[in-house]
Amino acid sequence: MFRSLRRALCAAAAALLLPLAGVQTAAHADPADALDRAAAAAAPGAGYWHTSGRQILDAAGQPVRIAGINWFGFETANHTPHGLWARDYKSMIDQMKSLGYNTIRLPYSDDLFKSGTVPNSIDFSGGKNADLQGLGSLQIMDRIVAYAGQGGLKVVLDRHRPDAAGQSALWYTSAVPESTWIANLKALATRYRGNPTVIGIDLHNEPHDPACWGCGDTTRDWRLAAQRAGNAVLSVNPELLVFVEGVQTFNGVSGWWGGNLMGVAQYPVQLDVPNRVVYSAHDYATSVAQQSWFSDPSFPANMPGIWDKYWGYIFKQNIAPVWIGEFGTTLQSTIDQKWLAALVSYLRPTGTYGADSISWTFWSWNPNSGDTGGILKDDWTTVDTVKDGYLASVKAPGFAGGGGDPGDPGDPGDPGDPGGGTAACTAAYTVSSDWGGGFNAEVKVTNSGTTPLKSWKTTWTWPGTQKITNMWNASYTQSGSTVTASNAAHNGTIAVGASASFGFGGTPGGGGTPTVSCMAT
Repeated sequence: MFRSLRRALCAAAAALLLPLAGVQTAAHADPADALDRAAAAAAPGAGYWHTSGRQILDAAGQPVRIAGINWFGFETANHTPHGLWARDYKSMIDQMKSLGYNTIRLPYSDDLFKSGTVPNSIDFSGGKNADLQGLGSLQIMDRIVAYAGQGGLKVVLDRHRPDAAGQSALWYTSAVPESTWIANLKALATRYRGNPTVIGIDLHNEPHDPACWGCGDTTRDWRLAAQRAGNAVLSVNPELLVFVEGVQTFNGVSGWWGGNLMGVAQYPVQLDVPNRVVYSAHDYATSVAQQSWFSDPSFPANMPGIWDKYWGYIFKQNIAPVWIGEFGTTLQSTIDQKWLAALVSYLRPTGTYGADSISWTFWSWNPNSGDTGGILKDDWTTVDTVKDGYLASVKAPGFAGGGGDPGDPGDPGDPGDPGGGTAACTAAYTVSSDWGGGFNAEVKVTNSGTTPLKSWKTTWTWPGTQKITNMWNASYTQSGSTVTASNAAHNGTIAVGASASFGFGGTPGGGGTPTVSCMAT
């Protein structure tokens, strides 16, 4: 996204500057143990990933798909993910999972590697973020990666900026030369070696003019730089995926920053380790900036052709996998709503596990992205169910969790464990808006049992003539005033103590807050 137009980053209301003391050395899983787990795992997503044609495959060769979310902050002057001034990081990650996101893209800047960098704006009151107190930024990243992996999520690290001051067109600046960029990429690849929660690194965010693709000028040719950096990363951790974004302009044709991958057809990225390249594009709507295609009389029918030209052909011609690393909008304009609906349709999954489709991470989890907003509202807790609802049909299955061999049916807490756990759930109904003629509401389903839920069903009865007009993140039937809603494919599995939500609109208003029953199915 054009960063000059980008985020009005909110200041932390409860800023707490931390001393860089008591830093603990990150513990990394033994590589051999990780390989053993990958070989044993039956669930899709286990172990490290690689590519085959346009597909991404897990360690067992099963197709997988990234359907994730961007959580920014490490790249800013806070040097830690945003929102920790409001909530505990574990609850944030639990909520991401409950909504059906299976991957977190974590932007960072090279400031994280400077000795004077101190994370700030973290609330430790009431036990929140207690295990982050006294840690440096990289140690906080370790904790986030560890907890995400424990919950079965994957992580992509994104070198977003050379420093917290802002975006750079090229992968280097006078203050952060290419040598520093590569050294820090290698440091991260080494840090998480043997930990397949971190599946790869996005080498540099949104290269743009004067960056070129295939021009041969080593000071501007992003494709050549990506090869140098990708080979450096793989020299210390050959299991990682290497995510390579596009540029702004190729052969005189311009698009979004990082969104133009037209040059791949003639100049593909070639790395020393095969089957590791995933091409990444960014795509946005008018809340970020105007583009010529938005004013085309055929909009939005013209959009699939635009996407095919810039990056979709890579996927359609089976050249390599494609990942839309960022896309987002405030959804305030009709054009933006039509754009997002068209893009979701373009991304709609096909094939086993939806693998014959394009991967994605939505921008953003954070509400404080000035020109897109986020999945969370400004309180850092409430979900924008309309925005999240657009993505429901392109979410993907979750991945194997950590904390033991996922292939071992005797592992405590394993969904397949016949050890006598009780499956149970509760549901809470909340009206988010009621304007008389209609209303929006949300139901939050919580696993109140002692074993993970595999699927669930909720039922309620309105006192009047209310009818559902649309529902997201669940399917439903209605008989008279009684509604039965069941989980969608992506949110049926709920860990013990975790929650999943779905939302809906209805008419007329005035239905109040009925009691909802919940059943594990």
